[in-house]
Amino acid sequence: MSSNIDIYHQVAEGFASQYNALKPEEVHQSWRSFWPTADALVLDIGAGSGRDALWLAQQGCEVFAVEPAKALRELGQQQTATLHIPRQGAQHKPVHWLDDRLPELKTVLQLGLKFDLILVSAVWMHLIPAEQERSFRKLSNLLKAGGRLVISLRHGGFNDGRTAYPVSIHSIEQLCVQHGLELTFQQQGTDAMGRSDVQWQTVVCTLPDDGSGSLSQVRHIILNSAKSSTYKLALLRTLVRIADAHPGAVLDSSSQQIILPVGLVVLYWIRQFKRLLDSYNLQQNSDPSKRLGFQKADGWDLLTHLAADDFAVGALFTGPDAKALQKLFSHCIDTIQQGPVKHIYKKTKDNPLFGIEKNNSRVLTESVLIDREFLASFGHFIIHQDKLWQCLRHYGCWIEPLLTRQWVDEMAKYQLNKARALPLETYYLSLQWLEQKRETAAVRDKVIKLQQQGEQVLSVWSGSSLKQFDIDHCLPFSYWPNNDQWNLLPCTAKENRSKSDRLPGRDLLQHSRGRINNWWQQANSTTVEQRRFFTEANLSLPGLSNQNHDFEQVFEALQFLVFGVKQRLQVGEWQFS
Repeated sequence: MSSNIDIYHQVAEGFASQYNALKPEEVHQSWRSFWPTADALVLDIGAGSGRDALWLAQQGCEVFAVEPAKALRELGQQQTATLHIPRQGAQHKPVHWLDDRLPELKTVLQLGLKFDLILVSAVWMHLIPAEQERSFRKLSNLLKAGGRLVISLRHGGFNDGRTAYPVSIHSIEQLCVQHGLELTFQQQGTDAMGRSDVQWQTVVCTLPDDGSGSLSQVRHIILNSAKSSTYKLALLRTLVRIADAHPGAVLDSSSQQIILPVGLVVLYWIRQFKRLLDSYNLQQNSDPSKRLGFQKADGWDLLTHLAADDFAVGALFTGPDAKALQKLFSHCIDTIQQGPVKHIYKKTKDNPLFGIEKNNSRVLTESVLIDREFLASFGHFIIHQDKLWQCLRHYGCWIEPLLTRQWVDEMAKYQLNKARALPLETYYLSLQWLEQKRETAAVRDKVIKLQQQGEQVLSVWSGSSLKQFDIDHCLPFSYWPNNDQWNLLPCTAKENRSKSDRLPGRDLLQHSRGRINNWWQQANSTTVEQRRFFTEANLSLPGLSNQNHDFEQVFEALQFLVFGVKQRLQVGEWQFS
């Protein structure tokens, strides 16, 4: 498809003129009864000149426009840039442009959004059959329950160098059967540009609102699978947390599987067990005389002076701690591979849900910065079904409480724990993910230091100069337990109480854009501070590369994340007044 993209880039002006000469309501008249309603979330694949994206946004939709041809995308951005929708007295831009393409959709997948409508207009014929299947699978995973995928099929060749491949309603029907969608509408039509040798078909595919097989699978592992330790629960909770908090960590999602840095899985594994073992001394397997597989003298035992929250993205380890940490990572990989990865499977052991590819050539280093490069240096963790990853991400708010409750039940059965007659509260406290007060203290200290140096620190929400202040989690901690620097923002105590456990509204977030960017730069002025800030942001926020060092790009990704959290968790919005 890349040669076609090059042509669209090189002749962008000509194509834009052709597209814009046609009225979108006439082009899409055939499926009018399925047009999205106001406030629908729409993904426009191959958005071209922005004609359809503009039209959909004018109907009140929030549109994510995907266009891989740079020059054509820039023309589309120009066309939609002037559109501002008034919302609560502010002007909102409802079209968001993304540089992405089928079948990869890497950036779109990292957004973590589910769409009411996905429009694939005049694109499908450019995909070879194998890419059509792969693209359909990914698009079906991006639909909300009840969401619709609209595809226009072009019949007829090109005489300008572009290539086309066979398309048919029959092939779409087969794809619907394979991926659990229903073909709810099909219609044949003539070419809107009057070309006699070109014909079009339009199909509408709907994702039935009938639950998820992956969710049932996860529930079975949690509640019904045999367990001699808490390893299975620990791995699932680790993956739920990563899926929710680190969409940017996916290394590859190109072949119906998800590949993560195995080091990230280990990092979250350690954080969980640190509290359970070192802080609460809770038995985690059925044999009271047996330590866990990763508790070795040259790794775990040398790091008992560190707390769970010390094992964080952006943390720096040197000397003996660095060597012990790397040993611990290797021991954990072996334990995870020989334990839950081996024993979590679908029906038979020949069909595992997970896998690990270890990097056996890795050598110990004298110092360690926990960033994407370090986490990937140990090898890959593979989730063999991408639908399982999507399930963990979108249903994590349901899965994690079930995991936690089952983990508590398992621990309460073990001999040493039972003998201590511990209250249930102790078990739940041992499974808390972060200590909120401890982590916000560093940012509070930073504000105080800046003020002592004579710098003015402003509330990011109101712009008022701060004397007494609070540190607000932009994404509320109760829904998104993340203490990264980008998520911790100074404001007044009154604003923090008023916002409480709500997300900043879209208009407020846009109004506060400059102040948030200024705060990030003010608080992270040194090379060391910026290195940690971008290490955390690039791993946690969608669509950011490991090389990103642009605060503005971080804000764009933050906006996308707010969209996703609001949609997945149904979190209320807060508007400053």
